[in-house]
Amino acid sequence: MSETRIKLAPDTVAYADEETRKLVVEFSIPGAPTETIDVKILKDSIHLTAPARDIEYVAALALAWAVKPEKAEAVYEHGLLRIEVPFKDPMEDAVKVVIKTAVAETKSAVITAEAAPPAAGCCSKKPLVGEPALSH
Repeated sequence: MSETRIKLAPDTVAYADEETRKLVVEFSIPGAPTETIDVKILKDSIHLTAPARDIEYVAALALAWAVKPEKAEAVYEHGLLRIEVPFKDPMEDAVKVVIKTAVAETKSAVITAEAAPPAAGCCSKKPLVGEPALSH
């Protein structure tokens, strides 16, 4: 005969600790032996199962901000499981995009002598008083 347990959601408190930049989650799971508690953390959720006598605590929390599951720490004392996990920096996996300069398309033009503009400072102007005359 298999053992039947009532599934129960534990009392849960979750909050952001601004000072340590961590998510803190506390589950009240009295009577659950430490070795039977199963906690799994993903970057966006926390899952708990913890059998205790004739009940089984079960919980799943969706997280609004990503966390670093590999850095999670948990302590179980007097029926209270406290989990601390640091928030993931939203720019941590950002990829820097290399920006290229757009090169304007240039067209080559042939300039003939008739179409060429006069050169700056050419003889077409009269010298001012005191200015030396240009000679060719």
